[in-house]
Amino acid sequence: MGLEDYRQKRKFGRTPEPAGEAGSGEGNRFVVQRHQASHLHYDFRLEMEGVLRSWAVPKGVPDMPGVRRLAVQTEDHPVDYIDFAGTIPEGEYGAGTVEIWDKGTFRLDKETAAQLEFSLEGERLSGAYVLIHTDGKNWLLLKRKEKPQ
Repeated sequence: MGLEDYRQKRKFGRTPEPAGEAGSGEGNRFVVQRHQASHLHYDFRLEMEGVLRSWAVPKGVPDMPGVRRLAVQTEDHPVDYIDFAGTIPEGEYGAGTVEIWDKGTFRLDKETAAQLEFSLEGERLSGAYVLIHTDGKNWLLLKRKEKPQ
């Protein structure tokens, strides 16, 4: 996707969000940001290909196997958004309070056009997860059962 959509939706100077540039593409970090906008949701972001690939998860990232959560893919964000916390002013895109709920590293296990399998190692979340593309911008986010050692 790149960062064009991200930049077009924001008026930098009015919002504290970073304008940012694409990174090297070598990162393996993730962040979950609690975003109290018009509706509370959680923004789940994986550092991939020099940007943060992003999904809005209305009910939050599942922490137990078998729980499915809708994850709506949003525009890619710049890598320096990984540390963003603050208030986006009323009248601006995404207006509301953003706080970091969890962050850490991830390992990509498998990627296809329809599925991402990865493992998280964060402060709150850890273990194996999968994002399954259903249609359009909609994905399902699930925690996978751990494989016996």
